[in-house]
Amino acid sequence: MSRRGLRRRYELRRHGDVARRFGRESGFVFSPKSGDYDFLFRFFVPNHEMEMCGHATIGALWVLMRQGRLPADTVRIETRSGPVTGFVTVGSDGQPAVEITQPAGKVVPLRRDEEAEVLLVLGIGREALAPLPVHNAVTSRVKTLIPINDRERLNKLVTSASDVEAVCRRIGSTGLYPYSTLDAEARTFEARQFPRSSGYPEDAATGIAAAALVFGLLNDRSVAPDDRIIRVLQGRAMGRLSEIRVRVGFADGRAVGCLLGGTVSPADAAMQSDVAWAIDAAM
Repeated sequence: MSRRGLRRRYELRRHGDVARRFGRESGFVFSPKSGDYDFLFRFFVPNHEMEMCGHATIGALWVLMRQGRLPADTVRIETRSGPVTGFVTVGSDGQPAVEITQPAGKVVPLRRDEEAEVLLVLGIGREALAPLPVHNAVTSRVKTLIPINDRERLNKLVTSASDVEAVCRRIGSTGLYPYSTLDAEARTFEARQFPRSSGYPEDAATGIAAAALVFGLLNDRSVAPDDRIIRVLQGRAMGRLSEIRVRVGFADGRAVGCLLGGTVSPADAAMQSDVAWAIDAAM
């Protein structure tokens, strides 16, 4: 194996060890390879490296601002999925408020046979669905959007990780994202994410999936095409409720991208120390 290949294997093992230790998505901050960017971010889950992770990006920017390491309020980030811009301001509570960019989403309905496979894995029939299509949608990573007609039913879903992985590979998805409408007028929704092969069965917050969901909602005309905030709650069934906020940008009536944000809560002291170490080691 080449020296470059050995280095790549070492990085994957080292960064994957951090993700396995905490059992969740882990972001790593590096100096950029190009003068076009302020940082290079990489993302790992216990089983593999990911192209992009929304809430890890927001969390990393939050930490960097608190440590005084941001060169400006607007920063350009290099990721494997492409360029991301982060906007960091100070909120009314004195804490950093972070939003990041995502490109305009693409939405493709599943075939009827693919839809049937997804429902089988979720253990539900078509009677559990709201009268909306089941889609694959993507901004950075493909997610499968399944409209569930009741929040209680949504939070009672039980899946098998191996079955989720198998169906996601067949339909070209990185995770199943069933969701319900909580308040259409207030543009508030609730969702769960069952990832394809992250190394754990469910995510408490998945910003990239929430961004994909918003473009699915626009496609289905479930929300009006304007820049008001859309809120996506996630993690209730895990006892780790999160709120993801998405604002869509428009030009000449066409969606051109979105801003993804949320409130960051500090972890316990031991984890904060590990996060600071990871940033120092990477940079």
